[in-house]
Amino acid sequence: MSECATTTSVRLYDGYLFDLDGTIYLGDELIPGAHRLVTTLREMGRKTLFLSNNPTKDPQMYADKLTRLGLPTDPRLVVNPLVTLSAWLRREAPGSRVFVMGSEPLCRAVVAAGCTLSDNPEEIDIVVASYDTSFDYRKLQIAFDALWLHRRARLVTTNPDAYCPMPGGRGEPDAAAVVAAIEACTGVRCEANLGKPDAVMARTALDVLGLRPEDCLMVGDRLYTDVAMAVDAGVDSVLVLTGDSTADQVEALEPHRRPSYVLGSVAELLPGLG
Repeated sequence: MSECATTTSVRLYDGYLFDLDGTIYLGDELIPGAHRLVTTLREMGRKTLFLSNNPTKDPQMYADKLTRLGLPTDPRLVVNPLVTLSAWLRREAPGSRVFVMGSEPLCRAVVAAGCTLSDNPEEIDIVVASYDTSFDYRKLQIAFDALWLHRRARLVTTNPDAYCPMPGGRGEPDAAAVVAAIEACTGVRCEANLGKPDAVMARTALDVLGLRPEDCLMVGDRLYTDVAMAVDAGVDSVLVLTGDSTADQVEALEPHRRPSYVLGSVAELLPGLG
């Protein structure tokens, strides 16, 4: 991976992996230029896929939102932790009993993967820690008993984000806060992260597109998830400055951990579109 370049001279790729919130849209509005960019790439025959670390929505929900914003999208072209967790469960723990600390769509994805939901610590095989607005002491006790008292369960998480950005500059504690609470009281370490920057997310995205890492470009607004995943996967990357990370933070990174390019927004990705 080369040192980052602050230029709009970005070569064309066969496939484009786009983060969503902060990259393609902010809240319920497209980033200026995002519609034209994605539409142009599609017209050129370039493959596009959308990635998110948000485990509270399923791919169909994202596809519906993108379509509503003017970018008709097949849900099969959306990859988020519900997709990667389902694949992990089928591969690593088929038919397991799972305690989910997370959203209803996440629970549905676990059931669709052939597993059974349970809050009985004596039978729980997998504890899934996620973004959970109903997290409370009862749930922490169940996880504690399953992992520490009965010592039979495994701990995994949907995503490593410390907080979830909210409109107006606010934020809410994300999955990492739930994981930290469980690890602190049980001494058990989380063994798998099913979101960015883990390689499982990159592999899933590349498999969906049917492309090699060197033929794709990752575009996102977060250095420690979007760019870090791309670097580790051997995928070129663009950091856009419409979301979480800043240009100053790029300069603080080791050269080999920097994005290939830094742009103001996705509107600058293809020369001549402005």
